[in-house]
Amino acid sequence: MLVNGLVADGITDVLPPAKTDPYQNRKSVEFGFRTRRFQDVQRLIERVLAEKGQAEILDLGGTEKYWLIGEDFIRANRHRLRFTIVNNERQPVEQPDLFEFRFASATDPRLFAGRQFDLVHSNSVVEHVGVWRDMEMFAANVRRLAPRYYVQTPNYWFAYEPHFRCPGFQYLPESIRVAMLMRFSLGFFPRIEDRGEAEQVVHHHRLLSTRQMRTLFPDASVRHEKVLGLNKSIIATRDR
Repeated sequence: MLVNGLVADGITDVLPPAKTDPYQNRKSVEFGFRTRRFQDVQRLIERVLAEKGQAEILDLGGTEKYWLIGEDFIRANRHRLRFTIVNNERQPVEQPDLFEFRFASATDPRLFAGRQFDLVHSNSVVEHVGVWRDMEMFAANVRRLAPRYYVQTPNYWFAYEPHFRCPGFQYLPESIRVAMLMRFSLGFFPRIEDRGEAEQVVHHHRLLSTRQMRTLFPDASVRHEKVLGLNKSIIATRDR
């Protein structure tokens, strides 16, 4: 389930290689959005540190590289932080004193049974995990595994589709989206020659609305990340 660097639940062997790496260019638009977004995550972590002196953070569907967006804060507090990353795409851990990797699905209801973390974090993952039932299982894990959580996802009603970088792509009939992926290089994806692969990519990019996010996370505070006054993404947080 590497995401934005990128593979999500159920599509590990389907997606073609990512075209661009948003973490390579710290002046990129993507890196800028993630950096600003991290301020909210940092505030949640700081509250845990103030209460307990240390924090265990569970990142569902993320990568160690993602946390470069908060490297100054993490470096200053690394002796008090511990990150566990769950992903169904294997990845190496470069800082084992700080990060632990678990090969698993974030939708598995048995995930970390009987264990609690201080904060669950998920950035642009829930839209990749599958059909609505998969999203419900993902959300149940988020809510079960920590008293605090932070979940971000692109907004279905923001016309610019961020994965394919194509205005209105998510509103097109599925058959047209598949045909476009087979004909053009779009966003993170080179042109896909195999129809089955193109269909799988479309199936595993299901943007959510604000109403759907509120349904999945009824105990959360739900707000929007805005661009030019428009709701670009949806953020659900629970702070106890």
